[in-house]
Amino acid sequence: MASLTSSTILFTLFVTISVLHSSSARKLTESEPQLQFQYHRGPLLTGKISVNLIWYGNFKPSQKAIIADFITSLSSSKPITAQPSVATWFKATEKYYKPRSPKPALSLSLSLGTQILDEIYSLGKSLTTDQILKLASKGPQRNAINVVLTSADVAVEGFCSSRCGTHGSSVGARVNGKRYKFAYIWVGNSETQCPGQCAWPFHQPIYGPQSSPLVAPNNDVGLDGMVINIASLLAGTVTNPFGNGYFQGPKEAPLEAGSACTGVYGKGAYPGYAGNLLVDPTTVASYNANAVNGRKYLLPALLDPKTSACSTLV
Repeated sequence: MASLTSSTILFTLFVTISVLHSSSARKLTESEPQLQFQYHRGPLLTGKISVNLIWYGNFKPSQKAIIADFITSLSSSKPITAQPSVATWFKATEKYYKPRSPKPALSLSLSLGTQILDEIYSLGKSLTTDQILKLASKGPQRNAINVVLTSADVAVEGFCSSRCGTHGSSVGARVNGKRYKFAYIWVGNSETQCPGQCAWPFHQPIYGPQSSPLVAPNNDVGLDGMVINIASLLAGTVTNPFGNGYFQGPKEAPLEAGSACTGVYGKGAYPGYAGNLLVDPTTVASYNANAVNGRKYLLPALLDPKTSACSTLV
């Protein structure tokens, strides 16, 4: 893995490493001090942040809408009456912003920003980590998270073999004589390359306990899997944007707000079982969050920094 300005965060969605489960949530092990979830005194993302999407490769308009509606739902100005919602899920990150002093609590609001299309595969169909950063740098860099999304026919260094996506940061171009750090995320469409690893539980797992795959809420295994990974990485990005925020384990490969709860989606989750979820009576699709435009998504549990427990929506 190439060395970046801030350490690149590896996110692997293998079912076999999902070890957090109970009737509601299970505390992370406290017997190993080196794995204690803690704050490392670095900055978190605050204020109004634009989530810019860089589409690399071939995506259908319907697939772009799945991701765009998810991002819009994180801090939607239109209240979603159906609960639980994507906004409720993201609101759980507010626990990381509670002040440890009389100072006012910091706030964060995410919104859908610029969308950049690269449908001609300008860097080819086999990308390195440095090229992912190059693509991320094409988006606006101030007060932003730039999300690179690669299509199913694009191979990326480490994709499937060790990760489903990454997040990190870099120093952007000069703006009014100053350089600002910007955060970025990369997630690939695993539909044809490794759905059993990166799109579980919508595909038969490649390892671990075998169970029937769930029906994807947007009828697209690859894109619904991407939403899961984007969600986990977004939670990690806002709470550990520059490698010195909230995490446990080694800085080079930390477990964060979302990745610490890999494989946990609902109450009663255990390895190979996503938990008790909501089921759409018409499509029989499994989900745990409602969104704009009547959409539904399956989102990962987020770690509660105070209890070290995985908190689920359902």
